[in-house]
Amino acid sequence: MKFTKMHGCGNDYIYVDGTREQISMEQKPEIVRRLSDRHFGIGGDGVIFINESKEADFEMEMYNMDGSRGEMCGNGIRCVAKFVYDRKMTDKTFISVISCGKIKYLDLFVEEEKVSTVKVNMGSPIFKAADIPVISNKEEVIGDRIEVEDKTYTMTCVSMGNPHAVIFMDEIENLPLEKIGPCFENHVRFPNRINTEFVKVVDRENVEMRVWERGTGETLACGTGACAVVAACVLNGLTKEEVTVKLSGGSLKILWDRKENLIYMTGPAVTVFEGEITID
Repeated sequence: MKFTKMHGCGNDYIYVDGTREQISMEQKPEIVRRLSDRHFGIGGDGVIFINESKEADFEMEMYNMDGSRGEMCGNGIRCVAKFVYDRKMTDKTFISVISCGKIKYLDLFVEEEKVSTVKVNMGSPIFKAADIPVISNKEEVIGDRIEVEDKTYTMTCVSMGNPHAVIFMDEIENLPLEKIGPCFENHVRFPNRINTEFVKVVDRENVEMRVWERGTGETLACGTGACAVVAACVLNGLTKEEVTVKLSGGSLKILWDRKENLIYMTGPAVTVFEGEITID
């Protein structure tokens, strides 16, 4: 099976051209776990299959490192755009990509015939607790308290097609994420588990964040998470609507257009290497 290793701000996935590589749905979870292993496989935060689509230009079929299906990946979808353009699967610089039934629209910025940066219309943030989902007696979870490991945190919950809990903190650099991340992910209040962003607000145009992604663990970046963070920042009166989000692997520009109620994410997409691996 041929593959391409790519990353967006260090959020790295293994990309497979699903139009050429035929793998059954039953095989994929185990193959994903094997390929994602950083010691015995290729290594990555998961695997993304790029397929044909009748509803959009392409389909993104995304899997987390543990073999579970993911609904959306902001960094991953930018790399999908680079993959299809650089390989001449399309000559368009404005494309649509569907993932789990939802279509995103992407602007591709090209340098020397290769995509360098992608702007994604990530759609509207969802705040209704039942739709995220998060168990709450309130319709929306904004600045709400949660008890984790005998400690109280304040969280704001947002869905960007996948669920996020945003936690604002004074300091995140020395946070023991490997300990508290799984406790948030598997907390009883999150029926479908949760992605958790731990955020330090620097000023009204800049924030820093670390992220624990469900099914994967701490990653260097999370595009949907960065979008959720900015929505949470604005709702809590902490930042402007256009913010630079600094992640461990790089920075993303996020804009929440309140008039259209759409969030736009702009960031890089990078090809690391290509290869071929035998699948038993």
